[in-house]
Amino acid sequence: MTKKQAIQLFEERKVRTVWDDEQEKWYFCVADVVEALTDSVNPTDYIKKMKKRDPELAKGWGQIVTPLSVQTAGGKQRVNCATQQGIFRIIQSIPSKKTRVGSDDPQTNT
Repeated sequence: MTKKQAIQLFEERKVRTVWDDEQEKWYFCVADVVEALTDSVNPTDYIKKMKKRDPELAKGWGQIVTPLSVQTAGGKQRVNCATQQGIFRIIQSIPSKKTRVGSDDPQTNT
């Protein structure tokens, strides 16, 4: 399995990504996405609380995320990553203005 790592930017925040050649899919670091969308200083704790608030998310967590080897400040470590579809499911559990898309209110789409 050939994997390529890259850093994407979302609202000037780094989101670590991994490309899987076999599946031809990008995987996104879940903690990076949650941090970017919530402005949380502790995204790991936010994810734990989010899973408690959404039992369906917690029940399917093992199918949504995949631990992948990603470069971190302390070297390569296995971190929870998800495909675009998995990230969309996680975003559904985040009550944030940054996650509201398609609203009729122009204030929420800026």
